[in-house]
Amino acid sequence: MLPENSSSPSSEDVGATQTKYTPRYIDIGINLTDPMFQGEYHGKKAHENDLSDVVERAKASGLQKLVVTGSDLEHSKEALKLAEQYPGYIYTTVGVHPCHATQFTSPPTDTHPSGAKLLTALKDLAVSSPSVVAFGEIGLDYDRLHYADAETQREWFSAQLDIAEKLHLPLFLHSRAAADDFEAALAPRIKSKRIKGGVVHSFTGTAEEMERMVKLGLYIGINGCSLKTEENLEVVKRVPLDRLMLESDGPWCEIRPSHASSKVLKEAQEMLDMIGEVPRTAAVKKERWVKGKMVKSRNEPAATALVAVVVAMVKGITLEEVCEAAWKNSVELFGLDETLSNGVEVKN
Repeated sequence: MLPENSSSPSSEDVGATQTKYTPRYIDIGINLTDPMFQGEYHGKKAHENDLSDVVERAKASGLQKLVVTGSDLEHSKEALKLAEQYPGYIYTTVGVHPCHATQFTSPPTDTHPSGAKLLTALKDLAVSSPSVVAFGEIGLDYDRLHYADAETQREWFSAQLDIAEKLHLPLFLHSRAAADDFEAALAPRIKSKRIKGGVVHSFTGTAEEMERMVKLGLYIGINGCSLKTEENLEVVKRVPLDRLMLESDGPWCEIRPSHASSKVLKEAQEMLDMIGEVPRTAAVKKERWVKGKMVKSRNEPAATALVAVVVAMVKGITLEEVCEAAWKNSVELFGLDETLSNGVEVKN
């Protein structure tokens, strides 16, 4: 019963309440160690290192945590240096991407071990700092077999999973055009609870594949590449909120004008107003870069806000529901020294 002299809230009141929400995000997959964030493109220097500007734009856009992807041993080490530079804000993963699987079979050098020694180096790095919150990026990629053949990928995916079992870290996973082999490698370890779970990032598979991953207890990472086609949008619509995570996967996977998601954004003015101006700021070509400007076709963490808007529109729910679900899921899986909305503190 309503107190005396009170009345039910009007639609205007409800709208006003919704707009008071300040979106917050965790970008669970950002490749900040890529040379593009140092102004280098395809081996050529185009502008000065602007990584600090990228981080500041992320903060201005509501990004409260970044998880930097480790794609091989060297990049994992560089990611950890960034975590030391931005303590409590940047976290990292450690692992070897399937497209780099030949690093395990390449002749060793003074700085690049191979085989078992590379596995040991990854394990040692993963336990060297609490800023390492996941083991990966590991998995299978049959779309780009010119980098590493399927047999090599499978062998070293399995070997890295053996390491992950000993680390008790969640997994940061990659699966592209390899769903059956990917699931065959993972399912027994997850069902036997030898693996602490994980997220299949940059998900672009079918709805059936997504549902199989969810059934295993894995989370689904959504970025611009997950939103290219109408079929992709239908898959995202079916991702359970309690399995959803958000990411940019920059400097790649931006939302492009040709993508189905771009059309969705044109119909999302109210939500776009909620995320502020930074994610929508016009970018300049790298040759015309000036300090403080985003670079055209170089994706960055601030764009995670746009991904959240598309997900909310596709699902027909509020931006708050999407952001808070993704926040909760990310904090619970990775730790990240944060407090959930229910007051529970989750530490890595």
